[in-house]
Amino acid sequence: MSIFRFFKIFYVVFKFGLDEFLLAHSQLKFLKPLFYIVFFWRNTKRPRGERLRLALEALGPIFVKFGQMLSTRRDLIPLDIVDELAKLQDKVPPFDFDLVKKSIEAAFELPIADIYSQFDEKAIASASIAQVHFAHLPNGQAVAVKVLRPGITKVIKGDLKLLNTIAWLVNTLSAEGRRLKPQEVVEEFARHTIHELDLTLEAANCSQLARNFPADKSGRKKLLIPEVYWDWCRREVMTMERMIGTPISQIDVILGKGIDITKLAREGVEIFFTQVFRDGFFHADMHPGNIQVADDGRYIALDFGIMGSLSEGDKYYLARNFLAFFNRDYRDVAMAHIESGWVPKNTSVDELETAIRAICEPIFDKPLKEISFGRTLLSLFQMSRRFGVVIQPQLILLQKTMLNIEGLGRELDPDLDLWKTAQPFLTRWMSEQVGWRSVVKNIKHELPYWAATLPKIPHLIHQSLEQNLLPAVTITLEKLVQEQKRQRKWFAAITLVLFMLVLVESYAYFEFYQ
Repeated sequence: MSIFRFFKIFYVVFKFGLDEFLLAHSQLKFLKPLFYIVFFWRNTKRPRGERLRLALEALGPIFVKFGQMLSTRRDLIPLDIVDELAKLQDKVPPFDFDLVKKSIEAAFELPIADIYSQFDEKAIASASIAQVHFAHLPNGQAVAVKVLRPGITKVIKGDLKLLNTIAWLVNTLSAEGRRLKPQEVVEEFARHTIHELDLTLEAANCSQLARNFPADKSGRKKLLIPEVYWDWCRREVMTMERMIGTPISQIDVILGKGIDITKLAREGVEIFFTQVFRDGFFHADMHPGNIQVADDGRYIALDFGIMGSLSEGDKYYLARNFLAFFNRDYRDVAMAHIESGWVPKNTSVDELETAIRAICEPIFDKPLKEISFGRTLLSLFQMSRRFGVVIQPQLILLQKTMLNIEGLGRELDPDLDLWKTAQPFLTRWMSEQVGWRSVVKNIKHELPYWAATLPKIPHLIHQSLEQNLLPAVTITLEKLVQEQKRQRKWFAAITLVLFMLVLVESYAYFEFYQ
């Protein structure tokens, strides 16, 4: 299967004339005539962006997701390509309604008319793994129904096998590749991709994220998330509340509704950092096709198939790095890298600090439009290779999401100062982890446990004494008694010997003086 897919990729690349991307390097230009002869039937009449989009669609879901990520990077990718790749976000060709109906009826074992009172045959959005239709529940509730593409599981698993094979080759043949942990990265990617093939898992993610952003005292939610209707959810079908909003990419429409774009961009950054550092659970597929804006200026999150999670240790070291960057404390950045294990323990702190300063110092005091995070990441990658930085697979999704957030922020407000927006939030978060707020937070967290445990302490102490201390004391006393008996025996024997010696000496003395 992997070999077949490899040759299919090779075929598609040259069918759509993508060799112009591959052979653009000066050292490979001499191969162009050979490929022009062998692949004379190449499709090169269409614009290159359209050909790239069609090739990614032909290669399947994983490659479509790659194109979705590229579509957010207008600072790195030519605009003609970005505009075309943007169509991958929710304009993948839909599959026929007959297949939708068949899939739903098989999942519920009921006719579709008995499940929904009304169902739109035309898909409102179509993506790489599933598509969405509007419908109504029997009680009249307006809903959105997400349905998996038929046969997509087999395709995904085949692509993942191919990626794993490529990762194995990189790991086997390249010492530099081993440092990047390609197999672990693919494993992490595969785990989240496989989760997308079970829509009940996505429904659970949706519910969890909604609980993390409850309404405030006034009843207003900062982030709008659709309600899940669990009785109408199966592995292949997810039914949720229909959300009404404007796609984040339609900036002119958003401006026309009087929404403050600058405020919107700032709140987007705050929501992202809240998910990462407060909850350790974040939406990891935040391309423009999954983000909408309500008429009142609030964000609407959609598509919860890929979610990221971070441990407390990951959150701490990330926040420490961010704050150290904000404060230009490059030594603390270096120390955090070493203490977290991201670089070898024997790394020179002074050298690492100097390298980080050279990369990061030029980007401060600049608006977002003047900063190329893509080039900054490239510089950091080159630095990491020098110092043997170990790529952390659990952070891959976070890195990807941060690129998406940057792309969205650049679209909304090119003058947004990402550092100043995030710094107050991270400063407060760090104080909650290591300051007096941390003490108060931990006391509040442990208080219910202690309230339930304190009345039981006398009984627990008595029980512990009976089970542990008393047997130990008994054994010790028995040993002491045995030791005393042994010592008494020795004492009696010694006393008897001494008494006999005294008698002998007395008798000898008496004989001498006679």
